[in-house]
Amino acid sequence: MPTKKPMNVKILAIAVGVYIVAAIVSFLVFNNLSGGTAITPVAQPKKTANGKLLFDPELPKTESCPINGAMYSKQQKAWWEKHAPLGVMIENHLEARPQSGLSSADIVYEAVAEGGITRFLAIFYCQDAEFIGPVRSARTYFVDMVSEYGPSPLYAHVGGANTPGPANALGQISDYGWAGVNDLNQFSIGFPVYVRDYDRLGRTVATEHTVYSSTTKLWDYASKSRKLTSKNTEGEEWNTDYISYKFKADAASSARPKSQSVGFNFWNGYGDYAVSYTYDPVSNTYKRTNGGTAHKDLNTKAQLSPKNVVVLYMKESRANDGYEGNLHMIYGTKGTGNATVFRDGEEIDATWSKKNRTSHLFIKDKRGQDIEFNKGQIWFEIVAPDTTVTVK
Repeated sequence: MPTKKPMNVKILAIAVGVYIVAAIVSFLVFNNLSGGTAITPVAQPKKTANGKLLFDPELPKTESCPINGAMYSKQQKAWWEKHAPLGVMIENHLEARPQSGLSSADIVYEAVAEGGITRFLAIFYCQDAEFIGPVRSARTYFVDMVSEYGPSPLYAHVGGANTPGPANALGQISDYGWAGVNDLNQFSIGFPVYVRDYDRLGRTVATEHTVYSSTTKLWDYASKSRKLTSKNTEGEEWNTDYISYKFKADAASSARPKSQSVGFNFWNGYGDYAVSYTYDPVSNTYKRTNGGTAHKDLNTKAQLSPKNVVVLYMKESRANDGYEGNLHMIYGTKGTGNATVFRDGEEIDATWSKKNRTSHLFIKDKRGQDIEFNKGQIWFEIVAPDTTVTVK
């Protein structure tokens, strides 16, 4: 007479059978829904000893950066979707050159900060920069520009203009509810998110030209200490109302001119800050010169070469806020004005419009159509309306 199997053995056998059947059914259903292609997790990027992210260069570039249209891999997209855009103030004093990180920015805005000396607002989202700097103080018109990148754009700087009046950047940051939240002021954060590197440029410079950070440090701090990721503290995704520019493929090689040069000076008599761009038809980029010297990124040692250059003619005036020497500047960043777009070796007459601080900066051609930019870095140059731009 056969021996009966214990009840727990029967139960175990049934459970195993149910699990196997369920696993097979799940695989078949999921595989069918995904078009017969098994989906594998996206690999995480590797990191260097200095914290720089290393994305797999062999992966196909199928994903468009929403900020400037540049193409990257799914691996890189999976990374950038975890954070919000980051604006960093980078100075352009002679003692600050060459700067670190500008070539990795998706968009760069340049305008005079004071005394004819220009400053940059670099927007980072789709790329990582191992070092950024020298980081300097906030200015109100740059606050206007970073404000279009979501309800709580990350804004990194070292202090800022704070004299009561129209140029009071720190006061405005407080009024907007950014202070202690998405405002990443070095005065309230400090080491190790921000460091002072007295040797990075290989020469002695004043203390104000020594503050550096990195995108990884700033994004990590925002996430861990301020609970800011791709969402703000209210749970809003940064890009809910964000408007992307329109992008196109580069002009065919045969359609590109052999040469084009663009040059201008922000203020007459300040040649150290004069800018020129030389069009390179092979790469379809504009090689930047600053003060008569090739403008390079210390991180890469390569010359800065945006795909698109946009000159914005905006009303320029003194703040008259009682600051020493009346050096604080303000620009008419809201409203409308003329612009010139350089792309594919072309010069395009255009207009700009920005309804209010948080609205998108639209760039349209003379027919009122949105300009389509080439996929890659966009460099916005803010100059006074009477600035002479020489094009050859």
